[in-house]
Amino acid sequence: MKVLDEDVVARAKSRGLDALVYAPHFERVPDIRERAAAFSDDDLAVIPGREVFTGDWRDRRHLLAVGLDDPVPDFITLEGALDEFERQDAAVLAPHPAFLTVSLSSADVERYRDRIDAVETYNPKFLAHHRRRAKRLARAQDLPAFGSSYAHLPGTVGEAWTTFSEDVTSEDALVEALRSGARRVVDHRSGLAHEARCYAEFAHLGWENTYEKIDRILLSGMEPTHPRHIAYDGRFDDVRVY
Repeated sequence: MKVLDEDVVARAKSRGLDALVYAPHFERVPDIRERAAAFSDDDLAVIPGREVFTGDWRDRRHLLAVGLDDPVPDFITLEGALDEFERQDAAVLAPHPAFLTVSLSSADVERYRDRIDAVETYNPKFLAHHRRRAKRLARAQDLPAFGSSYAHLPGTVGEAWTTFSEDVTSEDALVEALRSGARRVVDHRSGLAHEARCYAEFAHLGWENTYEKIDRILLSGMEPTHPRHIAYDGRFDDVRVY
């Protein structure tokens, strides 16, 4: 999910969730960790994640990592991101595969299948044909599936989820479950209200992937996750694309 506040936490608890993965765009790992910890309690674990934009604006591929300790910038090569995730022993996920122009393609998943721990097969932004394609891709590559609300809007929290066969109410446990291929079931709500939430999330893409991103990349100056930011001390200069 991309949003986190008291209303989001209350909604997650009312939906019976044990854990959330909070992975906002354009935020560094220490800041994500701090905010996740502030909203975690005995009833709900908020686990920090990082969805990295690899490549440039015209050829971007998203990767989701859980279990990072050190910051990883956006706008680095796909290989560079995978190498850094591997260095940190993070779980590596393919969110919304083959979806529009922001995802790993089917060819990417096939090429890097040994470095990917799971493929997302359901989120509310998917339309029916996106869901079918993602499921076929996961099966073809014999990779475990996962589902999520992928919530950019607070009301979408709890519309989809993944249930594991073992306890995953901590970051370490979730990373282990993902990397080991632990048994799980992907599920979601149904009915007209769910469909309305799905269409609202899909419509949000128009804002998310046009003006908002252009403003952040071109107009707002140096983003916290830009690879040339002083916080990275030049560590990613050999793999940055900007």
